[in-house]
Amino acid sequence: MPRSEGKAMRRRTKVLGSVVALLVVALGATAVMLSRDGACPPPAGLPEGAVPMQAVRAHCYGSVEVLALERVARPAPGDDELLVRVHAAGVNPLDWHYMQGKPYFMRFFSGIGRPEDARAGVDFAGTVEAVGRDVRRFKPGDAVFGGRSGAFAEYLVVKEGGTVAHKPAGMSFEEAAAIPVAAVTALQAVRDAGQVQSGQRVLVNGASGGVGTYAVQIAKALGADVTGVSSTRNLELVRALGADQVIDYTQADFTAGAERYDVIIDNVGNRPLRAYRRALEPDGILVMVTGPKADPWLGPISRVLWAKLSSPFVSQTQASLFADLNPQDLEVLRGMVEAGSLRSVIDQRYALARVPEAIAYLERGRTRGKNVVVVSAAGSSEP
Repeated sequence: MPRSEGKAMRRRTKVLGSVVALLVVALGATAVMLSRDGACPPPAGLPEGAVPMQAVRAHCYGSVEVLALERVARPAPGDDELLVRVHAAGVNPLDWHYMQGKPYFMRFFSGIGRPEDARAGVDFAGTVEAVGRDVRRFKPGDAVFGGRSGAFAEYLVVKEGGTVAHKPAGMSFEEAAAIPVAAVTALQAVRDAGQVQSGQRVLVNGASGGVGTYAVQIAKALGADVTGVSSTRNLELVRALGADQVIDYTQADFTAGAERYDVIIDNVGNRPLRAYRRALEPDGILVMVTGPKADPWLGPISRVLWAKLSSPFVSQTQASLFADLNPQDLEVLRGMVEAGSLRSVIDQRYALARVPEAIAYLERGRTRGKNVVVVSAAGSSEP
């Protein structure tokens, strides 16, 4: 090799090495930045002349101890907004993820160091207290439900075109507050990602949890033959929700049996992808609602990425689901409730001051259906 070419190659090698070193340093710095929990600032004082209300806030990342019940200013509706008096709020794993700021990648969106938005809770049901001058679909006194940041509070505002709908007739505020995140996720998993059709064989893994209880009912309403997987103590509940067959996961592994399913709705993520594929028909669909949570950086996303990489080499469809809260699907669910094909299963009820306890109980993984926070006395009655 000529001397000039050798020098050029050495220069390229040095440049490449420098670039790699810079990338390693940048990744390391990003990792440190994302995983650092900033100090918890004191709550802001109540502005002069503000109408106070109680609300749960989290001003920093951490365990349930960062959640605090505070006196804050009651929001006022804008021209296209509703002011809702919250009667009940649903508790979701989503609330825990935002509280912890985990997996760390989500901090790119929720805030680095500490949350950009201190409000907590998403699912709500309540009564419209006031409306902006441009609102047409709702009026004061209407019973509504939906999804909006800040549901763990006495009042919230939501846009008329946001995720809000009239509460299903005959359903309590508590039952309605359990619906939005979990039932919309179940609907999109079964109907959209799973493309469930009448006569298909559908297995719901984690059938007694928040998403699972709704997924069993929605798959059944679409005409599927439904198998629900749960623990021993929840088998009767899953049967009562409409499952044709139930499997006790403490006694049998559905991925090791001879049965094959057209669709598997996985709400647990406790098996390798190859095990789920063994339980699917050759052209079956695996819908991954969640996945293993051991990875603090990516969480369930790591399994989604692996599924994408392996998809070209398998015959089955491996679909990941990132649910989209929207008013159209709330209306679909409202219709199913009023038709008698969908109901909420409520496990525990908590007062607003006990939100930390509610989230701690949820994370123990023993919830049957949904837990709700009862914010006002109306949460237990019809409007």
